[in-house]
Amino acid sequence: MASKSTSPPAALAVSLAGGLALGVLTNLAQGWLPGAWNQIANSGAVWAAVAFAAGAALAGRCRLPTLAAAGLCVEIGLVAGYYGYATLARHDDVGSLLGWPVLWAAFACVAGPLLAVAAAWWRRGRTGWHRAAGLGALGGLFGAEGLHYAVVLHYPAQVWACAAVALAVPLLAVRGERTRTLAAVGALTLVAYAAVFLPLGLL
Repeated sequence: MASKSTSPPAALAVSLAGGLALGVLTNLAQGWLPGAWNQIANSGAVWAAVAFAAGAALAGRCRLPTLAAAGLCVEIGLVAGYYGYATLARHDDVGSLLGWPVLWAAFACVAGPLLAVAAAWWRRGRTGWHRAAGLGALGGLFGAEGLHYAVVLHYPAQVWACAAVALAVPLLAVRGERTRTLAAVGALTLVAYAAVFLPLGLL
């Protein structure tokens, strides 16, 4: 049975609103979560996972360009919600740290569309390798962030948390595709680290 379609304006509006709400929530969560756990609310991989979730929810209901735009809207909403709340409610001087909102917005423009489309590949891919690559993109991002915690920041608790998520992601694949998904996670961990986290560590 065909999936019910979602109009592009509705998909984008819901994605942006959801991103804004979750951006505020992640700002609040940094004060709520104890110790090393507060890094979960300050994680690029966690934010990108929201775009993946949006893409998975909309797969089969929207065309790929709309999916990519929805992923972008979610990520831009996260950045705007997080820093908007920091400015308006916490009265943080975000202007003095303008480089970080700009950096996260740039990350959003790349990660949002890519992760949303990757989710569609996982849900609707025509071949096993399409599906493995789509799901592997999510696991690879957590793996790359774990490497960043290990090599640059030296946060062992976060290293183990990211590694656990990266290794658990292939369990979302159907049984016959878990090995190739794990291989995709390993390969895309290195790609994401080289493309995103290695330059970030040099800032």
